[in-house]
Amino acid sequence: MKAATIQEIKQELLALPHGELVNITLQLARSKKENKELLTFLLFESHDISGYIDSVRKLMETEFLDINVSHVYFAKKTIRKVLRITNKHIRFSGSKQAEAELLIHFCKLVQDSGIRIDKNPALNNLYLNQLKKIEKTMEGLHEDIQYDLNKLLSPLKKS
Repeated sequence: MKAATIQEIKQELLALPHGELVNITLQLARSKKENKELLTFLLFESHDISGYIDSVRKLMETEFLDINVSHVYFAKKTIRKVLRITNKHIRFSGSKQAEAELLIHFCKLVQDSGIRIDKNPALNNLYLNQLKKIEKTMEGLHEDIQYDLNKLLSPLKKS
């Protein structure tokens, strides 16, 4: 089965009656957890992006508390898991400022975790790639926001 284009889906959704549209949306939410999470964001949290960012930060912090530092392998798996969760929430928000803030917070958590990322090439590359991603994201933001975010970013960069 070939998937329809976004334009075709949009035209079909506009033609549907309200009740049928609600049923399709609920069926979509039941099919996959990520769809349900996105729908929850769009309905309940999209009006307050700063509150949403704070809740994602708290989620990231709780995940970082669960890091198993007994072996770098386990720490690396948890860090990647937190990054996947962070990227999912960044996709939901669709905001460049939220992306930069959440990635800066992620890098700060990695740095504060006590894990020697400079001793592990995979973790070091992951960290450096996030710094590059933050800088690229910040290019499209307003100068005042860039200035504020650069103050948060500068301690995270290595000399």
